[in-house]
Amino acid sequence: MSTENEGTAVPPAPSAPPPPADAPAASAPQGAHPGSAPAAADPYGPPAAQAHPDAGAGESSSAPDPSWPPPPPPSTPAYGGAGHGAAGQGGGGWGAGWGTTHQQPAPKNGRGRGGLVAAVLVAALVAGGLGGGLGYTLARENDSGGSTTVSSSTSGGNVKRDPGTVAAVAAAALPSTVTIEAASSSGEGGTGTGFVFDKQGHIVTNNHVVADAVDGGNLSATFPDGKKYEAEVVGNAQGYDVAVIKLKNAPSDLKPLTLGNSDDVAVGDSTIAIGAPFGLSNTVTTGIISAKNRPVASSDGTGSKASYMSALQTDASINPGNSGGPLLDAQGNVIGINSAIQSTSNGGFGTGQAGSIGLGFAIPINQAKYVAQELIRTGKPVYAKIGASVSLEDTTNGAKITEQGVGGTEPVDPGGPADKAGLKPGDVITKLDDRVIDSGPTLIGEIWTHKPGDEVTITYERGGKEHTTELTLGSRVGDS
Repeated sequence: MSTENEGTAVPPAPSAPPPPADAPAASAPQGAHPGSAPAAADPYGPPAAQAHPDAGAGESSSAPDPSWPPPPPPSTPAYGGAGHGAAGQGGGGWGAGWGTTHQQPAPKNGRGRGGLVAAVLVAALVAGGLGGGLGYTLARENDSGGSTTVSSSTSGGNVKRDPGTVAAVAAAALPSTVTIEAASSSGEGGTGTGFVFDKQGHIVTNNHVVADAVDGGNLSATFPDGKKYEAEVVGNAQGYDVAVIKLKNAPSDLKPLTLGNSDDVAVGDSTIAIGAPFGLSNTVTTGIISAKNRPVASSDGTGSKASYMSALQTDASINPGNSGGPLLDAQGNVIGINSAIQSTSNGGFGTGQAGSIGLGFAIPINQAKYVAQELIRTGKPVYAKIGASVSLEDTTNGAKITEQGVGGTEPVDPGGPADKAGLKPGDVITKLDDRVIDSGPTLIGEIWTHKPGDEVTITYERGGKEHTTELTLGSRVGDS
């Protein structure tokens, strides 16, 4: 599955419509609204790419095979600006038809108050919407006669938001989320999101959000109360698409978000996403878990680089700028990091960058937590590996171990985990434990949900026959 990054640029807000005329003479028309050859790669060497969502920062390692290019990066959306509302607030409408002036007849001698009331009632029936205003005016002018006015309550009463409501969850989580601005030394960069991981000032986000600032760039994090802090990258994992930054002069009252258990998430569970879509900080959207263990190979569109995940799929609205933000359950626990979106090519705007179509993907928090802890501890990511190169061809038959390795290396590392388990070039891996493997990217994503040293059962086909073998996962440090 290929997905698009959320993008870099924050488009200008649409122009505000002018105030309508008080009494236009006539209605004005409404304004218009606005096959290449299969690549082979070592899944535990530099990953190859398809496509990714957010702030425009690229991944940090290149794919082994240039025949597997990602799609071109999306461009900035065109909103139409003044076309929506500015030209469409013409005259006519309710103002001209209902604003006709009606002269109230004076009461005749001898008819007293009764005549006046009758005249008011007739005027109200004739004038329609205007009658209420005339009646209220006349009542005030004659208030000395003992008329009684009853006013509606100006208060809706006490609004109680019970724990577990979206409003309550958002109120508790928002103070622990930040909008991240990252820029390279040349000034290029974008906006993303992150959340407080611990009281020491560590913030977890996506690698592609901060990648521009890794080598000498500028990085800042702004909280919903407007307080802004300079930050630095502690560590980043391109393959996992996870990064940790740390606030400089971090405040002492940080409240880390509670981490949930992504293994316990079920399809249909409620989700709440927090982020800065198109630069609109502190935005909250809701949805459900649409699927689990969704294989996603995503790229930021800046080069032949990719991240792989066995993702949580959600229909909560996720757009450029949401990347790195928390995906919460109904209790406010973080169950994932919003990372990728599937979108139409033109995003529904006619041209420009794509937006949400209800297919968002998040890195499960169990995996992200392990990665973040390793980055804080050592500054480098640690990947589990089987020690074999697999084809990245998008198939449904499994992950095939290639006949040739990457850059002239052996397709199966001598003495590595796959070699010890008896795997050979040409074998097609169809299962890892009980998880069906339909392609190389799926295998990579599943392996990276495990830790080095984990024992897994590999099901594979050789010569038309099915076999199983036990394999102990090895490790690789760093993205290079």
